[in-house]
Amino acid sequence: MFGGHGLALSLYTDRGSHYFHTPQAGGKIDRTKLTQVGRALAHLGVEHIAAYSPQARGRSERVFQTLQDRLTKELALAGIATIEEANSFLRDVYIPAHNKRFAVKPEQEGSAFVAIPGVDLGEILCIQEERQVGNDNCVSFNRLKLQIPESPLRPHFVKATVKVRRYQDGAYAIFHGPRCLGRYDHNGIALQTQKAA
Repeated sequence: MFGGHGLALSLYTDRGSHYFHTPQAGGKIDRTKLTQVGRALAHLGVEHIAAYSPQARGRSERVFQTLQDRLTKELALAGIATIEEANSFLRDVYIPAHNKRFAVKPEQEGSAFVAIPGVDLGEILCIQEERQVGNDNCVSFNRLKLQIPESPLRPHFVKATVKVRRYQDGAYAIFHGPRCLGRYDHNGIALQTQKAA
């Protein structure tokens, strides 16, 4: 959505555990502990609004039921067998028909989205977790050992706190502050040695 349309001013979601940390089921959210979604939205400056009203939950549940029930039947009726066919069907047939039936005309002209040129969304919309570098100058993440390559910044990063990013394509990167220390494929094999900026 953000790549195609730009950033929304706010995003209204239910209080699911992937959106918010909620210490007690059905209770108030804890904004001091961010989920991956919360971290990414905060980084982008998008206000994240939690739905508390039964009406809001009902609307989202009805949409989920439509997508989980009706959409799968529509795909089967259309003889869709591959992800590429499904994506084409969604883009060219299902979403236009859905929007024609359910979309509400906005009160004001123009887009509510803001363009974000020069922002690498892949570096923000990824899984990002802190880790401590081990005595072997490696970082353990998802059962992989990511070896930090030699760096002109310092002789080693043992005991340093770093951030590991896992991207949509399964690749990884290790960051120390704003500097990328190394990039890895989905098996944890170093892709190239990064020069420190």
